[in-house]
Amino acid sequence: MAEPTTTHYPDDEIDLRELFATLWRGKWIIIAFTIVFAAAGVFYALSQPNIYQASALLAPAQNEGGSRISGQLSGLASLAGVNLGGGGGANKTVLAKETLRSRAFLTDFIHHHELAVPLMATKAWDMANERWVINSEVYNPETRQWQQDDSGKSQEPTNWDLVKAFRALLSVSDNKDTGMVTLGIKSLSPVAAKDWVEKLVQDINEHMRAQDVQEAEASIAYLEEKLRQTNITGMQQVFYQLIETETRTVMLANAQREYVFKTVDPAVVPQEKSEPKRALIAVVASMLGGMLGVLTVFVIAFIRSGKEEARPAENQGLPER
Repeated sequence: MAEPTTTHYPDDEIDLRELFATLWRGKWIIIAFTIVFAAAGVFYALSQPNIYQASALLAPAQNEGGSRISGQLSGLASLAGVNLGGGGGANKTVLAKETLRSRAFLTDFIHHHELAVPLMATKAWDMANERWVINSEVYNPETRQWQQDDSGKSQEPTNWDLVKAFRALLSVSDNKDTGMVTLGIKSLSPVAAKDWVEKLVQDINEHMRAQDVQEAEASIAYLEEKLRQTNITGMQQVFYQLIETETRTVMLANAQREYVFKTVDPAVVPQEKSEPKRALIAVVASMLGGMLGVLTVFVIAFIRSGKEEARPAENQGLPER
């Protein structure tokens, strides 16, 4: 009975000793790649300007009294053909957060506070004088005109460009457990970051208040018109109650300064930068250089081994003399 034979595949085995020997032979290549990439990473990190982030902690400002009254009269309002919007403070908070990110609101905000130049035509922030350093190739501060590019086209940004640039700086996050909302802005200027957060909170509260007041006043006008058209005492009583509710909504909206968001922790001028992480950039660049160096060493060793295997094959094919 023949003994079973075991087939070995030496070409498929990895010799760790040979592997480390290959790395040791190419150590200078690896070191060179690491040093070059580390130097490039440090240069890139140092060339990036400091970015500061200011944030404010906000709480939903719910009007429980108004919500309760709207809930009690929602049935009567539906009979009269009026929607009191009894979604509660939670839905109003969700609507406010989505409005903060909306293109229409941000466009009005940017133009109202004249943020086009700080967003699109600045190079840095002068800490000593607390003013923007304007890029004169993009915007002329003396004539207050946008410059033209090489093709003769004006470099004035469109509303799309402005909103895209501002959204890159804006962050809105909420805590699912507490319901708190954190509104943050990143900027080259710590002063501007704090100022823009405050203005955002003020404007979103004013925007939502004006929207609710407008809807309530439209409902009052509609109810008063229906009241004049009916002689039924019961329906008149319903209309009076609904008008009272909408009037209360207008009064409460005008009386509340923080209509949707109540500031728990206001924004302050940040003293420390949030970006860039220069040490992390340098470390990642060094690791990338090291890995690329190792890959280069293996590629060189693979090419050399292929040439060495080809030489004996060519020698075997030579005729003997």
